[in-house]
Amino acid sequence: MQQFKRLVPLMNRVLIKKLEVPTKTQSGILLNSGETKNPAGVVIEAGEGYYDHKGEFVKICVKVGDTVLLPDFGGQKVKVSGQELLIFRDTDLLGILSR
Repeated sequence: MQQFKRLVPLMNRVLIKKLEVPTKTQSGILLNSGETKNPAGVVIEAGEGYYDHKGEFVKICVKVGDTVLLPDFGGQKVKVSGQELLIFRDTDLLGILSR
């Protein structure tokens, strides 16, 4: 199968790279796998939006570079340029994280 270097999602879908899960705290304490669940990711690519049932265009609510909170389940796994990424609908994302 041919390897692709870029994937641009269509309509209201977004391409997400999951954030790395920390394995130890800043003070050096090792965490077990049950405590390291991190359902967050960064938007790598995003579609433009979609047309609703009235024919009106609806823009997606996230942009490239946003850090988002992901649901525990869902998303389509894809491999692009050797990286494992996820595709979600923008309506499946739970929120945008900021500092």
